[in-house]
Amino acid sequence: MKILFDFLPIVLFFGMFKYAEANTAWSAQTATDWLGFMVSGGVVGIAEAPVLLATVVVILATLAQILWLVARGRKIDTMLWVSLGLVTMLGGATIYFHSESFIKWKPTVLYWVMGGALLVGQLVFGKNGIQKLMGAQMDLPDAIWRKVNYSWIAFFAVMGVLNLWVAFNFPTATWVNFKLFGGLGLMLVFVLAQAVFLNKHIKTEP
Repeated sequence: MKILFDFLPIVLFFGMFKYAEANTAWSAQTATDWLGFMVSGGVVGIAEAPVLLATVVVILATLAQILWLVARGRKIDTMLWVSLGLVTMLGGATIYFHSESFIKWKPTVLYWVMGGALLVGQLVFGKNGIQKLMGAQMDLPDAIWRKVNYSWIAFFAVMGVLNLWVAFNFPTATWVNFKLFGGLGLMLVFVLAQAVFLNKHIKTEP
């Protein structure tokens, strides 16, 4: 369920983009009415309206996630705060300049921040972030934990590059599809591959 909660803003971004893309006149008028005071020039064109409306939705959805967790007294992951900061900053630039280039960088920066945090933790502080998250469920030698940690670092690095390649070599609609289905799909494949590898190390209750 947590992965669905984490991907909810992306799902809403996808839904709004597809709806706005299919209703261009409505999206341009709505974006101008709602965002005209925020955008350079005050008018949003048909071409950029879908991604601008989707950007507003993803900012509000990420903020709603944090407010929901606060209301329930739950701990907010550091990465969720980072995600809110990035989507607000890059999304705000996308809205103001009505250019999708800024929001397209958001997944890459987030992937690289997560991978960088794991790398710095391992090399500088001698702490294994993945072991900290999963150590209670798995009994692994330190060498295996390091391999798992570095595999996640490599995964985040590759995903960041892959996002940029799709974002700036294909139409925005293709990138939006990849952002949801490609990102979620590759994440699930990677997690399943690790689960198969680590299955024998999982602690079982007697």
